[in-house]
Amino acid sequence: MSTLLQSRLRGKGVYAITDGPRDDLFAAVEAALAGGARMLQYRDKTTDKARRSQEAAELASICARYEVPLIINDDVGLAKECGAAGVHLGVQDVSIAEARAALGPEAIIGVSCYGSLERAAQMRDEGADYLGFGAMYPSRTKPHAPVTTHDVLTQATRLGLPVVAIGGLTPDNTKPVIDAGADYVAVVSAIFAAPDIQAATRRFADLFDARPGIIQ
Repeated sequence: MSTLLQSRLRGKGVYAITDGPRDDLFAAVEAALAGGARMLQYRDKTTDKARRSQEAAELASICARYEVPLIINDDVGLAKECGAAGVHLGVQDVSIAEARAALGPEAIIGVSCYGSLERAAQMRDEGADYLGFGAMYPSRTKPHAPVTTHDVLTQATRLGLPVVAIGGLTPDNTKPVIDAGADYVAVVSAIFAAPDIQAATRRFADLFDARPGIIQ
């Protein structure tokens, strides 16, 4: 892991994930960043290439102003095109090696490990930069995703990479996930479906800010 990458992923915090097409996307993302999000993922599963390209480019600009890494969900080509900090890969996406070849050594490449420590260890060995686990609770975004036990997060910390928890997280149920070992909490609905996105993000961020010894 490069020095630059270490500095970009240093600390702990909120990993906000966008919730697909919306007319107020840029304002919503600004609100999440103003609320204290430490990473942002652009997640849009539609096939509208022109709109996605335009939105990703604008989000890259917004994230740069806040000095927050922009991660693109699944799409390595779009990540390269818009100058994103990196990409997030699921089990059906391209390999880490392919993504690294396209995006370069400084890119942040995160992976979904679901509830599998075996997959997490394999992804670490293949060069992942963070490991995502979940769903931690039943999730509106992925209602059929199996729930992962909190103990998996604790065991995953031994792999030596930042641990990201996702799935059904709210400000009221996230503290046990952080205590179990999550470095980042990835949130979709509880931020981007909230009536006040900035305040919702801040509630999550405060769960980290209240902990002693965290570098902000």
